[in-house]
Amino acid sequence: MDRPRIWTKNFLYLCGSNFLIGMMFYMLATVLPLYVQSGMHGNQQQMGLIITVYVIGSVLARIFSGLWVDCFGKKKMGVIGFAIFFIATISYFGVKDGIILFLIVRFIHGMSYAVASTATNTAAISVLPASRQGEGIGYFSMFISLAMVVGPSFGLLLWKSENIYLLLSVVSILSAIAFLLVLRVQLRETKKTVTPVKKKLKWQDILEIKALPISLVSFFLFFSYSSLSGFLAPYTKELHQSSVTGLFFIVYALMIVVFRPAVAKLFDRFKEHYLFYPSIIVFTAGMFLLSQAHSVGTILISGIIMGLSYGILYPCFQGLAIKQSPAARSGAATATFFLLSDLGYGLGSYFMGFTAFISSYRIMYTFAAVISLISIVVYFIFHHIPEKKHQSVSTEF
Repeated sequence: MDRPRIWTKNFLYLCGSNFLIGMMFYMLATVLPLYVQSGMHGNQQQMGLIITVYVIGSVLARIFSGLWVDCFGKKKMGVIGFAIFFIATISYFGVKDGIILFLIVRFIHGMSYAVASTATNTAAISVLPASRQGEGIGYFSMFISLAMVVGPSFGLLLWKSENIYLLLSVVSILSAIAFLLVLRVQLRETKKTVTPVKKKLKWQDILEIKALPISLVSFFLFFSYSSLSGFLAPYTKELHQSSVTGLFFIVYALMIVVFRPAVAKLFDRFKEHYLFYPSIIVFTAGMFLLSQAHSVGTILISGIIMGLSYGILYPCFQGLAIKQSPAARSGAATATFFLLSDLGYGLGSYFMGFTAFISSYRIMYTFAAVISLISIVVYFIFHHIPEKKHQSVSTEF
């Protein structure tokens, strides 16, 4: 009997569009702080604020994006999200010299990112065969993880000439391509039954409670990760090792690509605990190693072990958020996962910048390692113990 296909046209279009929007997010998250530092003569706090304002917009839109996707359809919200994303991208050309207007555009850009990514993630899950959903989510999240690594590397390559026009031109072209890919997607939307209009919107309509525990764990992972995309470039510059920054993200990406297919299959076969605990410990060790780095070799080794562990953790978290939620609430579950992940990334960017401002980049990365350790406690209390109790109750019946 033939196995159902994962790599359909729809899935490829969704992987491509989500990869591009993610790559643009991390290109700008890496390079715009450098532009603020050199072009606007800002400090570390202001560098972090450029990322934080974007994520605030993303978080606010994420609150409602899951509900919008479930109500109005994945394709429609995807097209709207990518269209606004493109408009916001080209708007940077007109506000690049004024910090206030620049931050306003960043805010709108963040909102469009939330809507677009929630729609494409939910759509990707809907086109996967049920028997291979874990494997499919693993492949899909591999593209997102690659975007997190290719984006900074490509952004830094473009920034070598410190030409903001070049950077914004490339990002505008990429956003147009992503929009065209979404237009090509063909979906069968689930018809919603008509229900009476509610007098008051409840938080349960927006967030999926069953996705909250693992999303909270993801919050701490992204809080820690924010130190890499936003501050690795100035850190390596301080160490007089600027040339290694792009290579760091390349080896990080390679580790994700090489091991992701195996991780996807392991997620379908084994308990998530066997994947989470070793991976988060390795990620923490890599972050601590980076905080003590003095040489190119040490920086690259930290990138290798963090890339391997992150490549396991991210699809594990996303898969659990969907797996533990009702199918009809997949949009809300996806939005919940990304809302807390974005919130962790945004708050992390600000507090990491503040930590570096009042102390040093080394202390900042030590702080990031401690934050990732906290996620172990959160996972054990809010996911491992409840899951164990649920299994005990199930076996009794």
